[in-house]
Amino acid sequence: MIRVALFVCPQTVCSSLAMADDAFRLANQLAGEPLFQVQRFSRNGLPVDIGMAEIRVDGGLPLAEAADLVLLTATGVAVEQTLASNSELLPWLAARPDTQQLASLCSSAFLLAASGRLDGRRATTHWVLAPAFRKRYPQVRLEPDALLTEDGNLFCSGGAQAGLDLCLHLIAWHGGHWLAQRVAGALVFDLERGLQSRFAPLLPAAGKEDPQIGPLLRWLQRHLDEPLDLDALAARGHCSSRTLLRRFKTATGLTPNAYLQRLRISAAQTALRNPARSLEQVAAQVGYADRATFAKLFKQLCGETPGAFRRRLRSHL
Repeated sequence: MIRVALFVCPQTVCSSLAMADDAFRLANQLAGEPLFQVQRFSRNGLPVDIGMAEIRVDGGLPLAEAADLVLLTATGVAVEQTLASNSELLPWLAARPDTQQLASLCSSAFLLAASGRLDGRRATTHWVLAPAFRKRYPQVRLEPDALLTEDGNLFCSGGAQAGLDLCLHLIAWHGGHWLAQRVAGALVFDLERGLQSRFAPLLPAAGKEDPQIGPLLRWLQRHLDEPLDLDALAARGHCSSRTLLRRFKTATGLTPNAYLQRLRISAAQTALRNPARSLEQVAAQVGYADRATFAKLFKQLCGETPGAFRRRLRSHL
């Protein structure tokens, strides 16, 4: 029997804890035998108040030391508070033997990284937290596009539902792919869902702080299928092309051309929901003269081809 220990602290996200617990217990049910022994632990072995509920645990750190898999459930976006509140956990994580599997869901990757266990290793976390993670832990090989990473006995997942991707991966690791497939089917969930970048918004929410850039963004939205004329755009903003480039980058983090490409691909995602339109028609609608250029940029920004995107939409109907 595989012993799974789920870490609980005051910052634990309730849905993350419940999701992980449900996945492994459902695996036992569908396997017809108790493959996984699922237990909860806290630093001191006492119940933990997570705000909406008090979570009972089965023990403290000694219990988790005997586990085959220690899983740190998501801890939310208050990273500084989580690290300060769980400082005693860090040396304990650092001392775990290489034979013990350690896994983090979403933001708890910060705990695993703070312990030093991820130095030089592959990891991921929620795409929103990726810049802060990379700045804090430059020695970690962060892959923010990945839904999950595996490096030896170290596992990480991206945001929210990516935690279920990782749980299914671990179920497959210990119980076989067939069991992970059955658990995914019971939960009406796709296995191997691709890249986390598919879920990140293509366009930044920007322009409000610059009264001249905001109207230009709205103009581009209405004329996204037209070629970009930087001088004409600068004239609309009543500034020079050089000034426009500087202010546009400050407001959006992108050049006007990069913003336009993301704007076009975002519009294409909407257009692809209409099965009556061919890929060539969608490409032309958003300003691309040929399908190949459109498909290449779509995959670059979305992590999948336009055809794969459309097939995935149909599979959920």
